[in-house]
Amino acid sequence: MASFRVGNAVRQFSTTAVRGQQTHLAKAPIQVFGLEGRYAHAIFSAATKQKQLAAVEKELSSIGEMIKQNKQFAEFLKNPLLKYQLKQAALTEILKKMNVGSVTANTFGVLAEHGRLKNTESILRAFGKIMGAVRGEVLCKVTTAKPLDAASLRELQGALQGFLEKQQVLQLETKVDASIIGGMIVSIGDRYADMSIQTKIKSFTNVIKQAV
Repeated sequence: MASFRVGNAVRQFSTTAVRGQQTHLAKAPIQVFGLEGRYAHAIFSAATKQKQLAAVEKELSSIGEMIKQNKQFAEFLKNPLLKYQLKQAALTEILKKMNVGSVTANTFGVLAEHGRLKNTESILRAFGKIMGAVRGEVLCKVTTAKPLDAASLRELQGALQGFLEKQQVLQLETKVDASIIGGMIVSIGDRYADMSIQTKIKSFTNVIKQAV
């Protein structure tokens, strides 16, 4: 039922934003799943059809920064006690002062109407993933037990570049998690490899348990 409501909201948004054009979604270079992904794809489609993709990305980036820097604004978006009409009216004024285009304005009108303003940050992140893929960026997340030194980081980047096509750009994120004990966990694009000592120990333990 929730999925049905989200689907209706997304179709409503896409139709509103690109009124008079075909209502099927413009295809993004990657698929982002979940509620945030559905809205992000609708935003991408509407912005693409109106040839406002760069402008919408800039506007949404500014709103994302406002959420990070203005605690009161962030709480306003997440407050479940405020009626959507009040939120919608306040946002209309804010967005008017920011001089945003129709796609961004319609986005927040639909989010307010369907009680999804609380999901704004995750929707903006999902849209950012799509735009990163448009630019050929490939996100790679690497988790290690200890921070990598400069030499190890350069070696890792060189190895990861081998997974990319010529026009793609590596966006590397590193994370330290002492619980994996050693080795590393790597996710790049849709590939995932768990080479942690923690996982190897669990595997050995399971083998031993099955043998006993």
